[in-house]
Amino acid sequence: MRRLQALSAGPVNFPRPLVVPYIAAWSQEQARSPVVIAPRGGIAYQDEGPYDRDADGYLWLRAPAKQGCGRPDFGRVHPLRQRRVMRRLLCQVCGGSADQDERGTLWLLEDHRADWDGWPNGLLTTHPPVCAPCAREAARSCPNLLGRSVAVRVGSSEVSGIYGVRYLPGSPLTPRVVEYGDPAGPWVLASQLVRALSDCTIVLDELADVSALSR
Repeated sequence: MRRLQALSAGPVNFPRPLVVPYIAAWSQEQARSPVVIAPRGGIAYQDEGPYDRDADGYLWLRAPAKQGCGRPDFGRVHPLRQRRVMRRLLCQVCGGSADQDERGTLWLLEDHRADWDGWPNGLLTTHPPVCAPCAREAARSCPNLLGRSVAVRVGSSEVSGIYGVRYLPGSPLTPRVVEYGDPAGPWVLASQLVRALSDCTIVLDELADVSALSR
């Protein structure tokens, strides 16, 4: 069974000006918001082009690619960079290859083991994986993770859906996760990819023991 926790949409957050995560948006990368229309059972841009939808037909939020321009916005994710690292299993912090060993790919997650038996198996997440050096730094420095994070080796994961705002006439614009095949998909303006995690092994219980990540 796949499960969804309350999502924090931003990347891991380092004290400024230490590190700007690769997937973090910058102030010159404000998302463009052209008029969205609803032709024949879904949403579209009036001036839609060939790169506005992914291979699965989902419409994506437009945002200019101006990484490093202006000021970093640590609470906001750039849709194209998040999509890239999530598809290719790259580190969300440095953009290089995520750490892998015989147990799987390394993820650093907020610790929610009390939520269900076997957590995080079945978890749907918008958070991409990490490399070991960036995981160590995030575990020490990120205020959102300090004292409540856990490192996980993920033996298997699949891109399973999108996260974005759902447009329905007369309804509030509410961000949500939509798995592939959900009838709501054509009405969602995607801003992040979602992966489903399985075959998970927890490898770090205490933040002080960050050396365990490289063993």
